[in-house]
Amino acid sequence: MEILLAAINSKYIHSNLAVRYLKEYTVDMDYKCKVKEFSINDRIEKVFENIITENPDIVAFSCYIWNIEYVKKLANLIKTLNSKIEILYGGPEVSYDAEKFLLHNSGDYLIEGEGEAVYREFIQWRINKKDYQEASNIKGLYQKVDNKIIYGGERSLMNFDEVVFPYREDDNLKNKIVYYESSRGCPFNCKYCLSSISNGVRFLNVDRVKRELQFFIDKGVKLIKFVDRTFNCNHKFSMEIWNFLINAHADATFHFEISADILKDEEIELLKTAPKGRIQLEIGVQTTNDDILKNINRNIKFKDIKEKVLKLQKNRNIKQHLDLIAGLPGENYERFRKSFNDLYSIRPEEIQLGFLKLLKGSAMRYEAEEWGMVYSPYAPYEILKTDCLSYEEILKLKRVEAMVDKYYNSEKFGNILKYFVSKFEKPFDFYFSLGNFFKEKGYFDRNISSSDYYKVFLEYNEEELVGDNSDISEIIKFDYLKFNKKKWLPTFLNRDIDKAVEKEIRNKLKKDNIFSKEQNFHIEKFDIDILKYKVESKIDRQTKYVIFDENNVDNIFYF
Repeated sequence: MEILLAAINSKYIHSNLAVRYLKEYTVDMDYKCKVKEFSINDRIEKVFENIITENPDIVAFSCYIWNIEYVKKLANLIKTLNSKIEILYGGPEVSYDAEKFLLHNSGDYLIEGEGEAVYREFIQWRINKKDYQEASNIKGLYQKVDNKIIYGGERSLMNFDEVVFPYREDDNLKNKIVYYESSRGCPFNCKYCLSSISNGVRFLNVDRVKRELQFFIDKGVKLIKFVDRTFNCNHKFSMEIWNFLINAHADATFHFEISADILKDEEIELLKTAPKGRIQLEIGVQTTNDDILKNINRNIKFKDIKEKVLKLQKNRNIKQHLDLIAGLPGENYERFRKSFNDLYSIRPEEIQLGFLKLLKGSAMRYEAEEWGMVYSPYAPYEILKTDCLSYEEILKLKRVEAMVDKYYNSEKFGNILKYFVSKFEKPFDFYFSLGNFFKEKGYFDRNISSSDYYKVFLEYNEEELVGDNSDISEIIKFDYLKFNKKKWLPTFLNRDIDKAVEKEIRNKLKKDNIFSKEQNFHIEKFDIDILKYKVESKIDRQTKYVIFDENNVDNIFYF
């Protein structure tokens, strides 16, 4: 018997944790098992061809909101070509209407909830070649027979320590985001989240976690994302893991989802000692309105979150990613605008504007009618409107989200954004205005080049704000040169440097041993004191020659 565990990831750089768990949990069993990973961006015909050429007896799919439509099409193609190939589904997207899903889609089996123990028993049953009735004894398994569904009954949560480490020495993890979990479950009960329906939190042994993290460090993995829902819900555990990673000899970044309000001062002081880039934190703020937080069962206050975030921010060694959700019950357009401005005032490294998704099995879906919520019937079940927020207003927020993600979150347009935000009453108003400009110019409907993303600001300033471009063009030039190739400058930016002056500067830099090689630095003339603007946000018009270190984007100084 040969099984193909097929992972359809949201991006090529992602790795799939679930299928690896299944393979490793049954590695001692007498069957052939192969893992193949694809992306939803791959042509479905090529993925189909890859699966069929493996000639499997069973194809197992890990199902999520981002891949379910793709998976259903693949399963249908497989069955159309060869009805003898059996299909096994698992994952959160099929676990909460399992019988209905299996009945109305191409496929033979479905694993509900946690998969490892169910999958092992399923494999043993198939190896023994027992008849279908015996499958009814496997708790957590659904089986389709003669267009009827047989269910083995609900399975209790497994002992998490029995889960096998899912990665191996021969895994090719180069240029991949690697996912890891040290706990399952969540102590909170947010209505929009599936973790709220689990009972308690289960942790792996802390020494085991350290060993497994060392595996990633030794293997040279660059980014490890913990999928733990609230990593810091156990103070002793989080302190020990963070302390281990801070003191490790590693060239890697470790990403954690945390609840900022429960961070203890001891944890904050420890995190302040982390090497820059070692740890990044994702913090779900969702809204800064305390009444809205109560509507979704988040019994916290924004002021408590803000206090902890600002404390962490002082050292600028921890990258913080803060989330907002549009479409929450009771939050209208103006309230969301205020939430955005509240969050922007903190100036975290990243701000994510998400839109409420009414997931199968979540409490929010059952309350949808109460809040006048209309959501897409197709995955990812995103909100279309509520009794407080119209569809037209959601479209406006989508444009703001696109501008924030492209410009703010890239951290490559900081001085440009500072210039424009200062011209508006609130930050939200600028991003809304810029998003409207993009829409009017048709930039959302076509691809524009990386340099055009800078050029847009000149058009925007001239056409929308009716402003003079002499100052902003210098600011754009600075941000462009900091993060892009310096030998070439787009034609919309001015390069005017006296060759004799440039030669004099180069000779002086080499004579003073500031740079060992000429190609290690770049010289650019500016018509404003750009470094003063960077620090003080003030325009001072005077000629300055700026030195850019080619090997360090932050080493920029005047001659």
